[in-house]
Amino acid sequence: MKQQELLLRMRLCPAISPVTLKKTAVYFQQATKINQTQIIDLLHQPNTSSSWLWQQLFLPEINQQIQLNLKYSSVMTILDDEYPAQLREIYDPPIILFYQGDWGLTHQSHLLGVVGSRKHSAYAPLVIKQLLTVLLERGLVTVSGLAAGVDQLAHQCSLNAAKPTIAVIGNGLNIYYPKFNRQLQQKIAINGLLISEYSFNERPLRHHFPARNRIIAGLVSNLLVIEAQHHSGSLITANLALQENRNVLAVPGPINSLFSQGTNELIAAGAKPILQPLDIWEEFL
Repeated sequence: MKQQELLLRMRLCPAISPVTLKKTAVYFQQATKINQTQIIDLLHQPNTSSSWLWQQLFLPEINQQIQLNLKYSSVMTILDDEYPAQLREIYDPPIILFYQGDWGLTHQSHLLGVVGSRKHSAYAPLVIKQLLTVLLERGLVTVSGLAAGVDQLAHQCSLNAAKPTIAVIGNGLNIYYPKFNRQLQQKIAINGLLISEYSFNERPLRHHFPARNRIIAGLVSNLLVIEAQHHSGSLITANLALQENRNVLAVPGPINSLFSQGTNELIAAGAKPILQPLDIWEEFL
């Protein structure tokens, strides 16, 4: 059995903990020779027999889950050559990613993460159109989280320009969240790339979204924040990007706007203020 298939089985097996999955992936990356006995030993979890866990990996239910996921998506593991190098280097890289669309987009040299408030002012769509439209023609690829608000606007801007975009979501690829983004998600899967750490039918849970944000930050070299309130999720993504030595860019806004508090604070803390498209583009040169 290929190591990639074993990791997929482990990911889809409820009895296997995320810690055990990561431990096994590290073993596969470092070992010069793979020994099945050692793999079984790695499955050890408190109060659980390793041999019993090994048997769980090959239950008919797991086979069905594999077939279901492979029917509706493709799978990328951290062991695959096509796994993005800079994503592999983050603190907690995803072991398994499910995707629909053009995986080659993850290797584009001009990937720009775009995040911002779910609730935004009329300023956000104007800024996105003014800053991104010209750069999309130069080969910029937007990466965002398909959430309501700025994420949605960034993805739509790319599609309106007939350019691809990458969406990283916090649920299975067959689930649409928020529901009103169903058509947008379907378009991205065809005309761009849709990525998830979560398998078929996994629901969007609160803790999935901070985890999703680390993937967005890990895929890009530059992250642009457009309208973010104080203590917003966008600032969490920006902090993750800083921890991974990514460039954080921010669009300034009115000092009396709640939607610009977070971006203005980022600029005060050292983020690059973005006033024109060239301010973004020069970060890729």
